[in-house]
Amino acid sequence: MSELSMEHLLAPVIGIAKRAGEAILVVYNRPEGFQVTDKADESPLTEADLAAHRVIEESLAVLTPGIPVLSEESGEHAAWEVRRHWRRYWLVDPLDGTKEFVARSGEFTVNIALIEQGVPVLGVVYVPVTGVIYAGLHAAGATPQAFREDATGRTPIRVRTLADAKARGEPVTVVASKRHGGERLPALLARLEREFGPYSLASSGSSLKICLVAEGKADLYPRLGPTSEWDTAAAQAVLEAAGGHLVGPDLSPLRCNTKLSLLNPDFHAIGDDVSRWQWLAGFEDTAS
Repeated sequence: MSELSMEHLLAPVIGIAKRAGEAILVVYNRPEGFQVTDKADESPLTEADLAAHRVIEESLAVLTPGIPVLSEESGEHAAWEVRRHWRRYWLVDPLDGTKEFVARSGEFTVNIALIEQGVPVLGVVYVPVTGVIYAGLHAAGATPQAFREDATGRTPIRVRTLADAKARGEPVTVVASKRHGGERLPALLARLEREFGPYSLASSGSSLKICLVAEGKADLYPRLGPTSEWDTAAAQAVLEAAGGHLVGPDLSPLRCNTKLSLLNPDFHAIGDDVSRWQWLAGFEDTAS
């Protein structure tokens, strides 16, 4: 796949995400409601997850035959001995934020990412309830692009620096998970306040938190709880195309398909240069 043809993938992938979103909304808006079951890991599953999965899997097979698709809802996931040889593959969460879907908060997304040698190089995050699209491309040799698209049109997005926030008289903004973080998040926030002074705290569901950093509405999203690679890859592509960083506990870039497990470590989505956030690597040892 040439870099030019990769750039041409973005529009059809957006179309696939929208069609998956339409399938989700059929279930979401059903007057009689929908059934929720539990998967083996006790996470919820609805027919909307499966409907979106079918749309995406079938559409990607037509768009890019021969490129494997790894979806949360694939059932039997490819064994490590198989996928460790994948140079390029699609990584998909057909409905990220099923708990938000069940709670009818509207804060759930369709996530589609293209992975090249462990790096999410193309990502689309679609919010079916609002019709908002976040998209990013930063493949080698291609001009990076990151944008937000809604009913009013398409707007390029870019992370903001801490200097940007200070120049506008705005506090450092942290976006946090509604459902995860436990006792460690207050410790991190206490350390952040010592580093930067008063801060603003917002919350959001699903991969939208990473997208808020990508569009410069937040400076940091610390994820101190379990996620899988399909939860983050699409938004990571958007964030990195917008100039940001998704890093693990040691502040090295998060990469996909590097190990047997598909679980992510704790991570931080950062807008500014990582050097401004070095204390994050050891905040638990110094916060009190």
